[in-house]
Amino acid sequence: MPSGDDDLFGSAATARVAASAPLASRMRPRTLDEVAGQQHLLGPGKPLRALIEADRLSSCILWGPAGTGKTTIARLVARATAKAFEPMSAVTAGVKEVREVVDRARRRLGEQGQGTILFLDEIHRFNRTQQDALLPHVEEGLLTLIGATTENPFFEVNGPLRSRSTLFRLEALSVDDLRALIDRALADADRGLGSSPGGPFSVEEDAAAHLAARSDGDARAALNGLEVAAALAAEAGRSAITLDDAETAINLRAVRYGRDEHYDVISAFIKSIRGSDPDAGVYWLARMLEAGEDARFIARRLVILASEDVGLADPMALVVATAAAHAVEYVGLPEAQLNLSEAVIYLATAPKSNRAALAIWNAREDVRKGPSAEVPVHLRDAHYQGAKTLGHGKGYVYPHDAPSGWVEQQYQPSDLAGRRYYDPSEHGHEAAVRARLAQRRAEQGEEPE
Repeated sequence: MPSGDDDLFGSAATARVAASAPLASRMRPRTLDEVAGQQHLLGPGKPLRALIEADRLSSCILWGPAGTGKTTIARLVARATAKAFEPMSAVTAGVKEVREVVDRARRRLGEQGQGTILFLDEIHRFNRTQQDALLPHVEEGLLTLIGATTENPFFEVNGPLRSRSTLFRLEALSVDDLRALIDRALADADRGLGSSPGGPFSVEEDAAAHLAARSDGDARAALNGLEVAAALAAEAGRSAITLDDAETAINLRAVRYGRDEHYDVISAFIKSIRGSDPDAGVYWLARMLEAGEDARFIARRLVILASEDVGLADPMALVVATAAAHAVEYVGLPEAQLNLSEAVIYLATAPKSNRAALAIWNAREDVRKGPSAEVPVHLRDAHYQGAKTLGHGKGYVYPHDAPSGWVEQQYQPSDLAGRRYYDPSEHGHEAAVRARLAQRRAEQGEEPE
């Protein structure tokens, strides 16, 4: 048994190690309320929080980008649970270490009636054989597994193991989340920058904004950058962290533009693609990315543009834009810049048409002007009991029964019969659509336009 002196010296050593730890480690949340972001999982009444607080967490996989709180959540589980907590990294551990954990868990359960949680960091680093070694023990309930990974578990975790685990997806932190984290690190006198040499520190507004914007949703990166910037300021004899300090700390120059210019740049971006200039489109894309613009905002604008400005002149435009938006969520920056660039170039070089957009805009205008037009009797639902006695569906002709797959029939309300909302252009794919519609209208005896 250690003596009182041993305890004293051990406590002092622990305190010195904690004081010298990196800022990101010192600022690691001690409660669920201190976790930045992840409100969809950890907000009041949300599923993961409820399970942790009730100590009823079953096997799960925490999936998300680096610096979003996977390890932090696991440590908070360790504090909250009555089970034994066994942390392990898949980078350094193997089947031998898993067997040792299993042996300890079995003895613990038999002798003390205590369950075991195995936290396996970077679970995607375990190969199939190593993951298979875990499966029977998770399946029988001997181990409650908490796996953490930055990779898609549907690709990197064995199906049987994944099917026995609840998947919780963590999201990259927002700029606001990171800014709050920076402010907390500055204000905390015990764990934050106030306890660092040269502190307490203040930070200029543009420096804090730069650190938050350029950390790619990664709390660790933001705090590491802040700590390096503070060291640079202290070296220069200052307690105020400047933009130059922040830029040097993360080795990235701030591309600044104000709120007004934000709208100007996105306007130039959209108009360049609409104007079929891929080089200008890529330039404005680069300008926004370098300024720390939210990649999801850019992707949303491309999805809108695909239908508004390309439309059915190239039906693949929406597919490409949507795929790029999905890639932003799935891959994240910086790699997703490639997907965004591809989408910008595709949309800029595609044939253009705004006729699909005009169709819905004009149709909604007619609806707003009202009054609501009656549904023609032959188009009304005739499936419910008594509908046919009301004449519903009478006179309706099923188009698939016609050799051409099309029949002349009125589909618009009588008050708007003949009103045209979609008038295809002669660009790209719409030229074929225009010709097909012209043929059908000719068969109806309409004069060509």
